[in-house]
Amino acid sequence: MSTTPSPTHALSDVAASDASLRRFLHGLPGVDAVGLEARAAALGTRSIKTTAKAYALDLAISMVDLTTLEGADTPGKVRALGAKAVLPDPSDRTAPATAAVCVYPDLVEAAKKAVAGSTVKVASVATAFPAGRAPLEVKLADVRAAVAAGADEVDMVIDRGAFLAGHYLTVFEEITAVKEACGAARLKVIFETGELSTYDNIRRASWLAMLAGADFIKTSTGKVAVNATPANTLLMLQAVREFRDRTGVQIGVKPAGGIRTAKDAVKFLVIVNETAGPDWLDNHWFRFGASSLLNDLLMQRQKLATGRYSGPDYVTVD
Repeated sequence: MSTTPSPTHALSDVAASDASLRRFLHGLPGVDAVGLEARAAALGTRSIKTTAKAYALDLAISMVDLTTLEGADTPGKVRALGAKAVLPDPSDRTAPATAAVCVYPDLVEAAKKAVAGSTVKVASVATAFPAGRAPLEVKLADVRAAVAAGADEVDMVIDRGAFLAGHYLTVFEEITAVKEACGAARLKVIFETGELSTYDNIRRASWLAMLAGADFIKTSTGKVAVNATPANTLLMLQAVREFRDRTGVQIGVKPAGGIRTAKDAVKFLVIVNETAGPDWLDNHWFRFGASSLLNDLLMQRQKLATGRYSGPDYVTVD
């Protein structure tokens, strides 16, 4: 199994022209919205107890991209966030580190220094995040600046306007250009599922991004009303599973925005296991884009260990 998208995979000729790409994307099976939502809801009722729950909480912590994406972000805030990512619970060093810290490009350098010597990656949003309304040369400059500052991962946003207008090849070529600009950094492609309106569009965007070389497909920026949901994440997990079946290439998935509690995170992990399979139960292949989620995971972890909930000052306020 390949772990990196390749331009020579079994579907590499799909994007030979705008017509062939459109034909492929519109030839994908339509999504049964009722069935999809019912399946997601059913998986959300699964109960996990004791040892399995402890494992799930630690796994979820290790999958968090601890995120700050505000106009008021400062190097000091990023340093504090990096310290928390490396050592989420100073009172219990058995708690795993998070997967990454996600920041704006101009704060990558501060984040790199904050997590130096740890396993924590630094992810940077780019391509005129969150709207993506900028010329391609500006978007690529954004990516190159993040990578030059040391970003291990880049989270780009697709041009939703071009996608919704049916200009699929434009979106494909933009993703491939960003992927090239990333160099060795892994690329997460954000769809902003709340703006794509339909499940069919989410399925098409998933395949479009994977064909173009995405290392991860990601639901949302966290900046709109509708972000990650169990149903849209399940749909994207189906897409990566089918893509690997057809090409041998494995792609990661990152739901982002709106996942705030440990209970929610565990539900998502059940969906991962039951839809894509255990190969995706690793932070190389699955992430949570979150800021407040980590605190609840830590609170629930201590509750499981001690039998009682901590006081409100147990965890830091992000």
